[in-house]
Amino acid sequence: MIQIKQDTPFITDNFLLQNKVAIELYHNYASDMPIIDYHNHLSAKKIAEKDGFSDITEAWLKEDHYKWRAMRANGIDEYFITGDATGIEKFRKWSETVPYTIRNPLFHWTHLELKHYFDIDEILQPTTSDSIYKATSEILQKTTAEQLLHSIKVEVVCTTDDPKDDLRWHKKIAKDSLAIKVLPTFRSDQVMAIDSNSFLEYLQELGNVEGIEIESLQDLLIVLEQRIDCFHEVGCRLSDYGLSGPFLFSDFTDKEVDLIIKKKIHGKELKAEDIRKYRSCIVYNLAKMYQKKNWVQQYHLGAIRNNNSRLEKKYGADAGCDSIGDYQFADDISGFLNQLDEEEKLTKTIMYNLNPSYNEMFATMTGNFNTGEMPGKMQWGAAWWFLDQKDGMEKQLNVLSNMGLLSRFIGMLTDSRSFLSFPRHDYFRRILCNMIGKDVENGELPLDIPFLGKIIKDICYYNAVNYFQFDKNKI
Repeated sequence: MIQIKQDTPFITDNFLLQNKVAIELYHNYASDMPIIDYHNHLSAKKIAEKDGFSDITEAWLKEDHYKWRAMRANGIDEYFITGDATGIEKFRKWSETVPYTIRNPLFHWTHLELKHYFDIDEILQPTTSDSIYKATSEILQKTTAEQLLHSIKVEVVCTTDDPKDDLRWHKKIAKDSLAIKVLPTFRSDQVMAIDSNSFLEYLQELGNVEGIEIESLQDLLIVLEQRIDCFHEVGCRLSDYGLSGPFLFSDFTDKEVDLIIKKKIHGKELKAEDIRKYRSCIVYNLAKMYQKKNWVQQYHLGAIRNNNSRLEKKYGADAGCDSIGDYQFADDISGFLNQLDEEEKLTKTIMYNLNPSYNEMFATMTGNFNTGEMPGKMQWGAAWWFLDQKDGMEKQLNVLSNMGLLSRFIGMLTDSRSFLSFPRHDYFRRILCNMIGKDVENGELPLDIPFLGKIIKDICYYNAVNYFQFDKNKI
C-alpha cells in the first residue's frame, strides 16, 4: 500500500496558477464570484428538511459513481462501494484508493473539497483516513445542505426532476424563503423511453398526476403542457434531456405517432422507425412548449449507459457503468434545430457532448442558430462528465474560443449528486484564469487586466445571470 509524504500543503492559494497574470485574474476577479449551478442532481428533499449528514461517507460516497469507478479500478470489493459496509469501512477503502488516483481529476477534487469545506490540508490516505473521517463527520453532522451551499457562495441550484414529480420539496423551500434559490428542471428522459418495459407504467403515473388517462398523442401532449405549467409556477426555467444513443430526429406526422402510442398501449411490438418517429415528435413538441415559456432547453448527448448488465441488475441504473459513446449527430441535430428556427420556435439552447472527437462539430453547430435577440443564445455547454477535468476543460475552452465567443460562455456547473462538489467551479475558474494568463504571457492577448478581469467575471457569473434571468422569478 503506497503512502504520500507531505511537507507542505498541496492545495495552495495559487494552485494551477502558473504566471503572475493568472494569479491576479483569479484572486482579484474570479475567486469570490457567486455560483449559479444551473445543472446538478442534488436532492431538493435534503435541502428542504434542513438535516445534517450522518458522516462524510453519506455526503461524499453514497451516490458518487466517479468514486465508485475508481474504487473498482483499484480492486475494492463491491461490499465497500455500494454494499452494506459501514460508513467508516467504506471511507477507509476510499482513502486507500485516493493515492492511486494521481492525474485523475478525483485527486484534485478530493483535496479541493477537503480544503474548501473543512480547511484540511492533509493528503487523504490510510494514515490520515480515520482522523479526517472523524473531523469531517463531526462538522457535517451539525451542518445542513443549505449551509454547505451558502458557505461556498451558491446563489442558485437547478435540480433535475421528472415531469411527474409533485415538486413538494421545491415548494417547501420557496415557502421557507431560503437565501439560496433551489429550482426544478424538467427532465423528459422517461417520457422519451417508449422502448422501455416500464413505459406504460410510467405513462399511467404521469397521467395520474394530472387526472388524465393517457391513451393518445393528444392526451400525452396535454399532460406534458400542464406539467410544464406546474413546473413554471414553482420557478422552473430549464428543461433537460439526457439521451443514451444517437439523437435520431426524423420526419413524422401526428397521426403516425398517435398510432405508435396506441400500438405500445395494446402490447404490439414497435419497430426502430416507430421509436424514432415517437421521440422526434415528443422532443419537437416539447421544444415548442419550452419556447413558449422562454425556458432554456438542455441536451446531454453522447453517453452509452448501463454497459455492465450484471451491476445494473444488482444495483440499478447510475451504478457507474456508463461511458463515452460513438454516435453520429450532425445531420439530425441540424435538422431539429433548423426546423424550430424556421418556425421561430427555437428557444435558448445548451448542448453538451460527451465524445471529445465531436467538439468542433458541436461548437460550430450551435453557432449556426444564434440570432440578434441576445448574445450567446445558443451555447455549446461546459465540459461534461468524463470531460470535466483539466484537459477536458482546456480543450472545451480552446475549441469554443476558436469556433465561437468564449466571452459569452455561461460557465461551469457541477452535474453532481454531492453537496461537496462545488469546488469544481473553483477548479474551472483557476483553469480559465491560467489559460488567459498564459495567452498574455505569450503576447497573444493585451496586458489589460481590467478588460480581461471583466471577461473572467462574466464567464464565471454574469453571463449566467443574464442568460437565465433567475432574478425575474416570482415564486
